[in-house]
Amino acid sequence: MDSQMSFAVPVAVFVLGVAAGLELMSCRMLLIMSVISFGVLVASYGEINISWIGVVYQMGGVVGEALRLIFMEILVKRKGLKLNPISIMYYVSPCSALCLLIPWIFLEKPKMEARESWNFPPVILVLNSLCTFALNLSVFLVITHTSALTIRVAGVVKDWVVVLLSALLFADVKLTVINLFGYGIAIAGVVAYNNHKLKKEASRGSPNDSDQLESIPMVTSSSSNK
Repeated sequence: MDSQMSFAVPVAVFVLGVAAGLELMSCRMLLIMSVISFGVLVASYGEINISWIGVVYQMGGVVGEALRLIFMEILVKRKGLKLNPISIMYYVSPCSALCLLIPWIFLEKPKMEARESWNFPPVILVLNSLCTFALNLSVFLVITHTSALTIRVAGVVKDWVVVLLSALLFADVKLTVINLFGYGIAIAGVVAYNNHKLKKEASRGSPNDSDQLESIPMVTSSSSNK
């Protein structure tokens, strides 16, 4: 269910980013996000086993993931804060712990109490904590230099790499033609997104280049008059 519902995350991040003033409303960008989402949806076709309770949970997760990325970008780059990734950890980690504590009390705690003993291997816990820290730090660094929408688009590429490696390494993972076709559409959307970003950066840099070219003759002419 997670892979089926994650198709909505790029569109949700873009819409919320526009609402928060982090992204400019663009029909072309909305079309690109829709193509990526459609590709992920097609890749997940055939694996859908609908549970409406799960759908409600996953839609809440989609909105929560989009809000998390948007708030991270606001903390990193906007509203005069511009916190570094380590400083953000001090704000995000307690909030994440609180958000996880409440459902843990009602969902996981009764199951753990039903068992006779709890087993928490310290080595696994330490490794898991280090991986989580490295993941969050890398997310903050990427958002610092790009945007929340970019990291969500990169997540589609990450999912495709994970699926491809799983199919190559594990015999029980089989890719169908529909899976390959769907992820092909998603990757085409990612390429279109990169092309759009490159053109946008080039258009931003062109006025500076023209200003520099115009300033060179002024300097040379003044020096020649002297």
